[in-house]
Amino acid sequence: MEKKDIDSREDVFLLVSSFYDKVRNDDVLGPFFNNLISDWDGHIEKLTTFWESSLFMTRKLEHKYHGDPLAAHVKVDQDNNHCITELHFGLWLNLWFQTIDELFIGEYAENAKRRARKMGTFLYLKIFEARP
Repeated sequence: MEKKDIDSREDVFLLVSSFYDKVRNDDVLGPFFNNLISDWDGHIEKLTTFWESSLFMTRKLEHKYHGDPLAAHVKVDQDNNHCITELHFGLWLNLWFQTIDELFIGEYAENAKRRARKMGTFLYLKIFEARP
């Protein structure tokens, strides 16, 4: 497969679904997600909309993301006895980068990496601040 840049919702769906295939099979990350998410199709669709909105914010999009990623991640940390560490975010980020590099090349692909790095740092700090 010849690589191209991320350019459409279909591309974002391919990225998100391929990434979560890796996450679900990861020995460390998989249990967090597999024990929490029962509707994977719905979850992938929601995250596709999140990443599409994040990457193509200047475009007029059919789907709009509505959600609170911070609250969702704080709850996951609470439900898992505050055991989420920088290791988990590092593994998540490495799998995200690996998936992007396998499938895409270009400015949007690089932007997806930058946004994930910033988001991971922000979420980790906010999860830590939310702990008792």
